[in-house]
Amino acid sequence: MSDQQAFVPADFEVPRSLVADGFRLEPLGEEHNERDHAAWSGSIAHVRATPGFGRKWPPVEGMSLEANREDLARHARDFEARTGFTYSVLDGDEVIGCLYIYPAREEPDRVHVASWVRADRAELDVSVYETVSRWLAERWPFEPGRIDYAPR
Repeated sequence: MSDQQAFVPADFEVPRSLVADGFRLEPLGEEHNERDHAAWSGSIAHVRATPGFGRKWPPVEGMSLEANREDLARHARDFEARTGFTYSVLDGDEVIGCLYIYPAREEPDRVHVASWVRADRAELDVSVYETVSRWLAERWPFEPGRIDYAPR
């Protein structure tokens, strides 16, 4: 992505957190590795059934803890480079899900947003979707018509 086609404007202050009823968001990083791995690997079928997922992630066969760490490191580099933003969905220190905000692959002028929560926290899926949708509209520099976030 070139400077002329930046995902977010250079002067945009990327939110580092969101506190909501029942969960909070913070940038995903390697420090979340074991908790993140446990969260999605224990809920593969549920995550794949979540609107916006189901194609290639999460892998049905799972992945090693080291491969997960590498994936988290990549997301953290994207966040710092401002080319995509991934957040852990947390309840206290417990990872209960994840949120991804990236340019759409096929249409880079669009914004692809996806989120999932663990199967045992499925009741939060609608709340995460609604809260994040409002947050994107109120706090982020994206035009609403450019955001693709599968409804719940």
